[in-house]
Amino acid sequence: MSTEPETTEDTGPGTPDTPEGPDTSETPDTASLPDASDTPERDAAADEGPGGGAEQAEGESPAESDGPAEGDGTAEGEGSGDRSEAEAELAAQRIERERIERRKAERKGPIESGTKLSGTAADLLAAVRAVESGDKPLATVFDEPAPAPRRAPEPVRRPQQPAPAAAPSGPDPETVESVRRVLARGGAPEALAPQVAAALGEAAGDALQDDPWQLLRTGGVRPEQADGFARALLGADCGPDDERRGRALTVWLLEQAALAGHTALELPALTAALAQRAVPDPDTAVQSTLAEGEALAFQDALEEPGAPAPRQEEDGEEEERPVRVLVGLERYALAEESLADGLARLVNSPGEAAGSWETVAAGLSGGAAELARAVAGHGLVLHTGGEAARAEPAALLGAARAAGLRAFAVCHTPDGRRRLGALFGEGDDVPPAGTVAGVLTGAEGPGRDADGALDLDLLIVLDAPQLDVESAAMLVESLPDGARLVLSGDPAVLWSAGAGRVFADLLAARACPQIASRTPDPGPLGELVSGIGVGELNQVEAPGKEVVIVPVRDAGEAVHRTVQLVADSVPRAFGVPPEQTVVITPGHGGAAGTRALNSALKERLNPGPGRFGGFDPGDRVAYSPAPGRTVPGRVVNADADGLHLQCAGAAVVVPRDRVEQRVRHGWALTAHQAVGGRWPAAVVVLPGDAAQALSRPWVYTAFGRAERHLSVVHGVDQALPKAVAETAAKARTTRLQTLLRAQVPAAG
Repeated sequence: MSTEPETTEDTGPGTPDTPEGPDTSETPDTASLPDASDTPERDAAADEGPGGGAEQAEGESPAESDGPAEGDGTAEGEGSGDRSEAEAELAAQRIERERIERRKAERKGPIESGTKLSGTAADLLAAVRAVESGDKPLATVFDEPAPAPRRAPEPVRRPQQPAPAAAPSGPDPETVESVRRVLARGGAPEALAPQVAAALGEAAGDALQDDPWQLLRTGGVRPEQADGFARALLGADCGPDDERRGRALTVWLLEQAALAGHTALELPALTAALAQRAVPDPDTAVQSTLAEGEALAFQDALEEPGAPAPRQEEDGEEEERPVRVLVGLERYALAEESLADGLARLVNSPGEAAGSWETVAAGLSGGAAELARAVAGHGLVLHTGGEAARAEPAALLGAARAAGLRAFAVCHTPDGRRRLGALFGEGDDVPPAGTVAGVLTGAEGPGRDADGALDLDLLIVLDAPQLDVESAAMLVESLPDGARLVLSGDPAVLWSAGAGRVFADLLAARACPQIASRTPDPGPLGELVSGIGVGELNQVEAPGKEVVIVPVRDAGEAVHRTVQLVADSVPRAFGVPPEQTVVITPGHGGAAGTRALNSALKERLNPGPGRFGGFDPGDRVAYSPAPGRTVPGRVVNADADGLHLQCAGAAVVVPRDRVEQRVRHGWALTAHQAVGGRWPAAVVVLPGDAAQALSRPWVYTAFGRAERHLSVVHGVDQALPKAVAETAAKARTTRLQTLLRAQVPAAG
């Protein structure tokens, strides 16, 4: 690879600005929590926020003792005639989960573990069993008064044909005004009123007045800000031991963990993080949160596939198996259980190869034929490989449709859909494809049957590592009985921006056939990226300057060189215009983050006053219609309706009050924003202050966005090869593997 810059202009080092580092006040400050550099970059509309997700070493369990947990002196039968709030809430949860359990006819019973635990650990395990059984929990766990039930159980959810999306009406003006008055009394910015009203609902003003820490449910609000707001409203009645504060912080920590990719937190990590937030009694805070139904608790067995079965002890009882106690938000817990249930339904469904499937396999060759044979006999198949390997599921898609089967493919981004279509010749009938988001909203896809299921025999999901647990659950729930599902993707890229690591968990669980493509990515770029995938940063022969290293001394020089490459060098040397070159950098902040780079690139490529909320016609933008999704686009104009964009060939209007949250300038992106797309040329910027943010998946993803040319603006010295060789993906706490192993025998 060349180490010479693409330009001969003299440039001196710029003056580095102070890096815009993570706000440590937002991140749980304990050794078991990942730092902000481990947090996946968020969508185009999200600022670099707290990345705190707590982690605990697998296998660690609460301390055990021989004595039973002490009670609080409450008689066991006391209050048995009244239905407590906690009891009603647990019953509601049980009813909600019946939808998941109805297909688990042969599911094993709960693990009889934890009988030797004492104290808080025993109490929490009792709470777990109460959730599962619907019985009244121990008084030491839920010693609460007995008001009327807080909410009625939700009806069983079944995917239905989505209705056309209506224009969001926003919260009621009277509700917004009541929230504004409360915010003003507490000294909080009144501009937060619409967000708070949307988060807290119709009675938001009263709810905020009664519990000021509910302000934490608004995105971007930090605990210290909520504490100050509460002090202003409550005065002397405000204290760190307020149970409302403990509950709010517990939920906030679980939400921050979800932003970092976790679907749950281990109990010791959660209580340690609460202690760091000055919660005097973290155990009580967790118990109160569980009692209010704002979180759920679980006990999962810690066992590896292939481990020997538990031994019988001398007294005839089964040997105690180690467990971990997890706490998670209901939305992710139910999504993960629903996903496991749906995947088990696919895996355990009859796999006889009908004549049409035999025809599909017979008409293919190589890796595509191997994939087709696996699909013919199994309801769920995993397929792994790089960019070139996408040709194999594409061939399966075409052959299945030619055989008369109802087949459809979805990708992570519109660009992925474009690249899939490019694999078919000009004279071929290009099979239909869409995006995951488009199918889930009903804007794209094959339509649904009378039961709300997708009208399909085969669904192929490309870019499967970008599936978060909620999207995956909705897709799997939407598949009819007897349908086949192929999850295909490159396991070396960054995981999903949302909670979960679905593809990696499925690969580790070995619950279904796995087909590994033997088709390598071609050329010097393919050789470079393939080496990174196995932990090696190799020098590659690049006679056409497909890979160029541009050394820089500081962040200021990095910005200057990047603008030079995009505007001059790459267009001159490779004929790639600036609008077809992507710039990728590790974060939004800092002297060479996306903000600084986009400002410099706008000044050079499309200068203007930013008269439309900071944007001008012709600006490249990154539009985020939902968290975790980024669609590149361009500003067309603006009017009273909002900012008009052109994104992936479609016209988009962003309302004026949502522009700040959903639209960024888009010449420079983070790797998470760029994943799922490819450009003719890519410039990857690695300033000196980015060394701690680098990892093998990040480098693999960033370098792999280039189709023809890659320039690396290199200022991290040996941190780059070290990251590639030593820094793997940061672990995420999830339950999918455990849930699958309880329902599906290992495929081997």
